[in-house]
Amino acid sequence: MSSNIEIVVKLFAIYQEIYQKDELRISLPEHSTAQDVLEQIIKTHPTLERWRTLTRFGINLQFVSPETVLHDGDEVVLIPPVNGG
Repeated sequence: MSSNIEIVVKLFAIYQEIYQKDELRISLPEHSTAQDVLEQIIKTHPTLERWRTLTRFGINLQFVSPETVLHDGDEVVLIPPVNGG
């Protein structure tokens, strides 16, 4: 029996601009990864496809690899390239 986990996704830069909010609460199957979060975000807004390979991930204030498995209650940050100084 598979169950879901609930996570918070913090949005910055282009992700925040497209979604018009700074965070999302989403439900994913157990054993989902940081990459799975990005896949769901891009599936909802295909215009974000161009940032797929440029986005880095954070979970609970730690930089992580895309393959990192999520746990219920995690806070995921999608970190696109940022311009400016």
